[in-house]
Amino acid sequence: MRAALFVTCVNDAVYPATGIATVRLLERLGVDVDFPEAQTCCGQPQFNTGYRRETEPLVRRMTRAFEGYDYVVTPSGSCAAMVRHHYPKIGDEAAASLAARTYELTEFLVDVVGVTDVGAHFPHTVTYHPSCHGLRLLGLGERPRKLLESVRGLELRELPGADECCGFGGTFAVKNSDVSAAMGQDKVSNAVSTGAEVLCGADNSCLMHIGGIVSREGAPLRPVHLAEILASTEEEPWS
Repeated sequence: MRAALFVTCVNDAVYPATGIATVRLLERLGVDVDFPEAQTCCGQPQFNTGYRRETEPLVRRMTRAFEGYDYVVTPSGSCAAMVRHHYPKIGDEAAASLAARTYELTEFLVDVVGVTDVGAHFPHTVTYHPSCHGLRLLGLGERPRKLLESVRGLELRELPGADECCGFGGTFAVKNSDVSAAMGQDKVSNAVSTGAEVLCGADNSCLMHIGGIVSREGAPLRPVHLAEILASTEEEPWS
C-alpha cells in the first residue's frame, strides 16, 4: 500500500516530530510513504478568514502535488476537514478527487489499514481531547480512543467536557482572544483534574493553544500528538 503524507504547515514549521512519527508508524505497518515536496498550505487560514479567491491557487497547487496517489494521509483533523469539505466547493473535479482520497491519520489506520492495535508502547497516564474538526466535520468518533486503548502500558483517563472546544479555532483565537484564552483555561483545568501526565490530541494547532496555557500556568501536563504516542514502542520509546 502506497500513501502520500500531507504534513501540514503547523507540523512542518513547528512540530516536525509529529510528521516523523507519522512516517515511522505507517512504515511499521507496511505502508510505503511518499512526501510530495510541492505541497504547501492547504489554504485553510485564508478560507476561514473569508479570502476565497486567495485560497484557489493553493487548492490547485495541492491538487497537483498529490496527483496520482490513492491515499493522502494527514495527522491533522482540521486540515483533512478543509480538503474533504471545502475543496469540492472551491476547486474543480481534480480537487473533488483529492478530497475523496484524503484521510485523517486515525481514519486511515482504522478504516483503510484495518488496525486498532499498532504495536505501540506508552507507559503513561493519558487523557484525550477530541478537536472540533475531527469530532464534528470528520466524525472520527471512537477511532482515536480505540487506538489509544490498544497501546500497551497506557492508562486512558476520561476528560471532563471532552466535546467542548479548546478555544483555538484558528483565527478565532486572534479575533476573540479573551474568549479563546478562557476556553483554553477551562480545557486545561479539566485535563489537570484527571491527574493524567499527558494530554493527547490529533491536531497540533489545538495542542499549541493548550500548550501555551499549560506553560504559562505551570500545569503538570504535557501535550502530545496522537501520532507520537502510536509511534512509540519499547525499542523506540517516546521522549
